Amino acid sequence: MSNQDKKINLDIRKSRPQTLAAAFGGLMEMFGGRNSDADLANNWNKIVSDDISKISNVVAIKLSRDKKFNIVLRPVSPAFALELSYKVDEIKTSVDKYYGRDAVGKITIRK
Repeated sequence: MSNQDKKINLDIRKSRPQTLAAAFGGLMEMFGGRNSDADLANNWNKIVSDDISKISNVVAIKLSRDKKFNIVLRPVSPAFALELSYKVDEIKTSVDKYYGRDAVGKITIRK
């Protein structure tokens, strides 16, 4: 079979463009590298508990000068904003445990 007979399917990827960190996230996970903000956003459901991941969405992650993440969360419904504010310490602990270091600088909740 020659290369001309092969049909290339260009419609495999239908989502928006990804960063390199997101594209290589699986490879980095195999080697234990967890340093990017894309890794945090992609694995949000695995990092925090189910009750937190169901009521929150990660809106933005900014890396501060001291290499800590400033995470901006948006509740699924404005009614969950107060509940999320009570769980900020639990979220910080979960993210720090995932990265194995003091990784979170600040968590902000936007309605």
